[in-house]
Amino acid sequence: MSANAAHQIVSVLPLLAILTSSFGALFIMLLRNHPNLRETASVAAGLAKFLIIASMVPHVLSGKVITYQLFSIYPGVNLSFRVDGFSLLFACVSSFLWILTTFYSIGYMRGLKEHAQTRYYACFALTLSGAIGVACSGSLFTLFLFYELVSIFTYPLVMHHEDEEALSGAKKYLIYLMGSGKLFFLPAVILTYVISGTLDFGPHGILPASADHTLLIGLYILFIAGIAKAGIAPLHSWLPSAMVAPTPVSALLHAVAVVKVGVFCIVRVIYNVYGPELMDILNLALPTAFFVSGTILYASMIALTCDNLKARLAYSTVSQLSYIVLGAALVNLSGTKGGLIHIANHAFSKITLFYCAGAIFVATGKKYVSQLSGLGKKMPITMSAFAVGALSMIGVPGTSGFITKWFLGVGCLDKGSVILLVVILTSSLLNAGYFLPVIYTAFFKRLAPEDKDLGEAPLTMVVPLALTAAATLLFGIFPEPFLRLIQEVIQ
Repeated sequence: MSANAAHQIVSVLPLLAILTSSFGALFIMLLRNHPNLRETASVAAGLAKFLIIASMVPHVLSGKVITYQLFSIYPGVNLSFRVDGFSLLFACVSSFLWILTTFYSIGYMRGLKEHAQTRYYACFALTLSGAIGVACSGSLFTLFLFYELVSIFTYPLVMHHEDEEALSGAKKYLIYLMGSGKLFFLPAVILTYVISGTLDFGPHGILPASADHTLLIGLYILFIAGIAKAGIAPLHSWLPSAMVAPTPVSALLHAVAVVKVGVFCIVRVIYNVYGPELMDILNLALPTAFFVSGTILYASMIALTCDNLKARLAYSTVSQLSYIVLGAALVNLSGTKGGLIHIANHAFSKITLFYCAGAIFVATGKKYVSQLSGLGKKMPITMSAFAVGALSMIGVPGTSGFITKWFLGVGCLDKGSVILLVVILTSSLLNAGYFLPVIYTAFFKRLAPEDKDLGEAPLTMVVPLALTAAATLLFGIFPEPFLRLIQEVIQ
């Protein structure tokens, strides 16, 4: 992930992209007594954020890196921003999907007559500020700051229902994420500064190869343990517990923003703190890949046992996140492409599945796979979109998920590991094992007599899920937009 100083542009755009949704949250709270205006403010903030981020794409595609330093606390400890292709990949996807999720939320929150809707929309906006802050971070200090802010802003969303289950899930969510951050991530940041004398990301890493190798390996373990948002076992159980949140929260935050913040941080550590050369010197690449392979297989097997649809999707997410870490850890061209493009591919596919789960619940009140018999006849758009998202997670050709698994498979072979390739293929079979029964139940089982009057959810929910399903197919056939951003990262 490199760019020399001659290819840097100093611009305030990264800061504006972060602040846009923060100001949006302010307007949302001021308009709390006017629901239509409140939701308009949320949509407007999302559009403004996406346009600001999109305006940076031409610069990055031309080989530039956009930087901006807000202030310096201490030599080498700066609140600074840095936008490269990797930043834009994450920022473009999350900001675009926030717009769709706002429309989806209108149908969901009004359809169920949910309480505390102003708090919900405001916290959503603040969370996107945190996520874009992580995406645009130019230093470990900035990254850690926004990483923690994401945890704080999402807590009210996880405990939204305020019942015993929600409060318990939110407590676990905060303990895992804030606890691991303070116990492991923060010490890792401090130790990095002690070793390297700076926290600013370097194009080829910042840690010196001359440092004690045992110390550097221990530091790496601290980073992996401290970034619990990545959902790597054994620090993964917060994610299924957080599924007590409203479905739009699960959709955007636990399929896109929060979990992608975690894997984004790990990739930054691998490439901009350690660097590919030091990863090879320390022999960390394959051990990392094998370690996260355990999460890929374990979480997939748990998903096979879940009848609750959101729980099945949650464990699927735990598994799929480790594809990204595995690809990055291979530190070769194909593996990195597969890992990074999965940030986008998984986002569109998994948010489609969560959108569908929420639409099913709003339209029918059903949340278990065993209750979906014949539902494809009454909700053909929703269940067709679900089928598209599921086939993408399996890796069927023609979907975006196939692109991910193709590059990951080639990356495993380039690294000389047939075992890792077998892990990818086995996980695809497990994906099929827990997704195909949902499709079969919805389309090929008999509809229950009491469900004959059911229909689709409100259009504000159906249109977003149809669009993300279409995008899943589109990026499976034309992956070039994401691959071009990734090429700017790894060249």
